[in-house]
Amino acid sequence: MPPVLSRLIPVLTSAYTLQAAFALYFVPTANEKYYDLAGALGFLSTTFVSLYYPSLKAKFWDGTSTVAIPALATFAPRQLVATAALTMWSARLGTFLAMRALNAGGDSRFDEVKHQPAKFTAFWMAQATWVFLVGLPVYLVNTIPPAAHPPFGVRDYLSVSIFAASWLLEIVADHQKTAWRRAKDKKQHDEQFISSGLWSMSRHPNYVGEVSLWVGIWALCSTSLTAPYVPRFTWLFAGVSPLMTYFLLRKVSGVPPLERAGDKKFAGPKWDHYKRTVPIFWPWDRRMS
Repeated sequence: MPPVLSRLIPVLTSAYTLQAAFALYFVPTANEKYYDLAGALGFLSTTFVSLYYPSLKAKFWDGTSTVAIPALATFAPRQLVATAALTMWSARLGTFLAMRALNAGGDSRFDEVKHQPAKFTAFWMAQATWVFLVGLPVYLVNTIPPAAHPPFGVRDYLSVSIFAASWLLEIVADHQKTAWRRAKDKKQHDEQFISSGLWSMSRHPNYVGEVSLWVGIWALCSTSLTAPYVPRFTWLFAGVSPLMTYFLLRKVSGVPPLERAGDKKFAGPKWDHYKRTVPIFWPWDRRMS
């Protein structure tokens, strides 16, 4: 197995070990409130392992190094930027989702599943798979020796711009919906659903931002993943990250249940008009469903 791929084994192990540990505690208690927070911690821990495992192994296992945690300046700029992007995204999203679940007293997605131990455990393992596959571009970049990375260039700045703009889109969309809910709780309006701001251009603008930011991260990492040192098609393998993100949000756990819930809860002329005039996902896609 090529060194780049073999170094993913500790990352994969850490992803499943952490989620298994959470499952051991939360499955017996049927507690789903910290599920999203555990996912964020999974990203943070696997990123740390991908970046520092070679140094930790050299220090504590091989005994060939006196430094366990090397200085950040020893890493390639692309490794640092990609790691920072994933860290900021996971910390922000994990905190946002965890606070939402705590304030709501739970997560309705798990109302039935959390009382079925086998299925609830499967959800935790599925989260480990999600953590590993979605973060794959960053983990792969971090396994490459710093000296083997190409110089930071125009393509990288463009990729970072895509990430930053997409992340901002997600943050603004979440903020607008949170503000809308607070205003509704204060009886400042009687709208059934949000249809203003970014939500007037897409019925799920936060998910659009989520998919797009992973495109940016993958594009940033792909510069190093096409270097001579790296096995062929590694960059293509890493593309599973934005593709999986899109598939899960657009076809599985994101858009479909929300649309079904909307059809049931908001059925009427206003909801029908909203669905006819606002694209379901991409703002430029005039197909409404």
